[in-house]
Amino acid sequence: MIDLVPVVLEGHGVRLEPLERAHTGALVAAAGGRDGQIASLWFISASDLATGREQQYMDVALQGQQAGHMLGWVVRELTTGEIIGTTRYHDIVPEIDRVEVGYTFYGERWQRTHVNTACKLLLLTHAFEALGCQVVGFRVDNLNARSQQAVEAIGAKRDGIVRHFQARRDGSARDTYIYSIIASEWPGVKTRLEDRLRRLLPR
Repeated sequence: MIDLVPVVLEGHGVRLEPLERAHTGALVAAAGGRDGQIASLWFISASDLATGREQQYMDVALQGQQAGHMLGWVVRELTTGEIIGTTRYHDIVPEIDRVEVGYTFYGERWQRTHVNTACKLLLLTHAFEALGCQVVGFRVDNLNARSQQAVEAIGAKRDGIVRHFQARRDGSARDTYIYSIIASEWPGVKTRLEDRLRRLLPR
């Protein structure tokens, strides 16, 4: 059974540091402030950071961690030392060695760079090789095409679409794309991520 505790994960130009309430201001800044581009993506949870609900956002993350079904990090980019985003394990099911990765965002200038690949390599390596997970899952809103592409690019398999799955913040019902990587697929996914990083990392 997996045992999740806060831990620093570092490599490939980024460091994932355990999420703390003291990080709130840095995450608001990474989201672009109250008028930033994250606010326009109303269907992702990080939009709370740009619309004046940052304390609610932090409450959900930290209470989820205390309850044992979430584990959050901030993402620090090491060439600048700046906090540029956040990510989490969530919907943790220790009894079957399952975690999901989500609640991820990066500041606009770091999107479509090496950062997401680096973070996913760190998170997946920790999940499969340190924690002994048998599966890592991902859930993506059907409106979030960019995240669907990113999850598919790392080698996750689409398990299916759960229609009318949950309510969005505006009250509309979202369809959710479900993806996963199982332990036997991890070596191939790891190689794919490492190859991708070699192409993306600044030279």
